Amino acid sequence: MKALLCKAFGPAGTLVLEDVDSPRPKGNEVLIEVQAAGVNFPDTLIIEGKYQFKPPFPFSPGGEVAGVVSAAGDKVAHLKSGDRVMALTGWGGFAEQVAVPAYNVLPVPKSMDLTTAAAFGMTYGTSMHALKQRANLQPGETLLVLGAAGGVGLAAVEIGKAMGARVIAAASSGEKLEVARNAGADELINYSEQSLKDEVKKLTGGSGVDVIYDPVGGPLFEEAFRCMAWNGRFLVVGFAAGGGIPALPANLPLLKGAALVGVFWGSFAQRQPADNAENFRQLFAWHAEGKLRPLISRTYPLAEGGDAIDALARRKAVGKLLIQIR
Repeated sequence: MKALLCKAFGPAGTLVLEDVDSPRPKGNEVLIEVQAAGVNFPDTLIIEGKYQFKPPFPFSPGGEVAGVVSAAGDKVAHLKSGDRVMALTGWGGFAEQVAVPAYNVLPVPKSMDLTTAAAFGMTYGTSMHALKQRANLQPGETLLVLGAAGGVGLAAVEIGKAMGARVIAAASSGEKLEVARNAGADELINYSEQSLKDEVKKLTGGSGVDVIYDPVGGPLFEEAFRCMAWNGRFLVVGFAAGGGIPALPANLPLLKGAALVGVFWGSFAQRQPADNAENFRQLFAWHAEGKLRPLISRTYPLAEGGDAIDALARRKAVGKLLIQIR
């Protein structure tokens, strides 16, 4: 089979497409014939040795896939050959086949095609867990989404609206904000041209926002926290801005009675599989109702997977990027 390989930590341009042996599924794994793989921010980190996991060389990046099961281990009871599935792989997804533990695999509903499924799992899974389990977002509350035109940001906008919140989308350009508006955002802030704190103050009558969803980090981190309402929840989702991990003066959560809450969906999915499955039942229902519409802005062939990772790393992507395998 063909796979896009990382043979040494480095930039996306060093990835190479080669023929490798097909994986053999263990007893608790299924073998998936990959149709498409999503491109996510961890892919930009794992190839440079900056992610919390460092696979042995050579390895393929690619943390989520959708495809068809071609074989199942003898300990797998709920999946069989021919099933259409989506999977959280960690790495290995930028390949024609991947073996995945069955607990990281979900059947894809008939209402969803496999290309959409490859763009759905990580972004919507992350945002649903963040807003439901971590923030306990309530109808009528105000949600501020930073990086609102990226994959997880757009998912947070749509899920926030589906949960009954007022959604303020913040992004770095008018083009990105238009994408967020199309996803249902009620208010827009261009933080490259406007003061985030001043605009939030105007839009909330000075009271601040109840929940902040931050996949960006960087210099906006502290300014955004200062936009919190009393008893607010600040969701730490990621650090796409780069430049190191931001810090926060400890008096700010105290003065606002606010919570700084970490979001690690991959660990949640493994530790609380029943809750994760319930989240996806709701997400699939919202998708079938037309409330969630994943935006796939560009699709790349497997040989150009490095270009896709590079585009995401440079924050040039709007919505979701995909690698089309078949």
